[in-house]
Amino acid sequence: MDQEAFQKHLSEEHNEHTIANHLKEFIYGGSDGIVTTFAVVAGFSGANIGQGNLNLAMVSVLLFGLANLFADGAAMGLGSLLSSRSHKKLYQNAYEKEFKETEDSYEFEILETEHIFKEQGFNKSDSKKLTQLISTNREFWAKFMVKHEIGIANPDNENEYLNGLATFISFLVFGFIPLIPYFFQASQNVLFLYSTFATFLSLCLLGFLRAYLAKERLFTAISEVLFVGIVSSS
Repeated sequence: MDQEAFQKHLSEEHNEHTIANHLKEFIYGGSDGIVTTFAVVAGFSGANIGQGNLNLAMVSVLLFGLANLFADGAAMGLGSLLSSRSHKKLYQNAYEKEFKETEDSYEFEILETEHIFKEQGFNKSDSKKLTQLISTNREFWAKFMVKHEIGIANPDNENEYLNGLATFISFLVFGFIPLIPYFFQASQNVLFLYSTFATFLSLCLLGFLRAYLAKERLFTAISEVLFVGIVSSS
């Protein structure tokens, strides 16, 4: 295989949509946005049953719904950012500890690494060979131990600011959908019915996004998102 063909293969193999890198944040933010907004709609609709001033009820739902979108969305986005930064700090501390141990406790680290390979299904001979090989690169060795001994995933490819932004945007976009019917004139009961239907559609859309980006079965993805959304809204 020539180099040009190999580079083409790499480009095609790793050409994933940017959104897929933040799927967790999109699903988390979107699901919470939908459920939280619908809770606001349901609460105000119930409180205004029997009230004669329809316009006031609609304005109340929109004002509190939009305020909730931006306030809770910002809180979730910042929370995601802080969570990612904390994870990176935790990983860095663990990495520095393991890196130091590869020098101060070399023999013990060798034995631990061989043990990890054995647990992964390698025989004793291959475990020794693999350990000998990766121990020649202390940085890789330390990262290997952090992942397989301590169990902390490497966050080097994560951007905490993009994580927070993805959570915030997803919360706003999906959380806005249940509010859309209240921009139109109709009776209070009809508006709430439309909002309920919009909430159902937004959950289905979120499930479709998950299935598309995660490349999983459409029915499974939508069913799980609907189940979680319905349970959370109950």
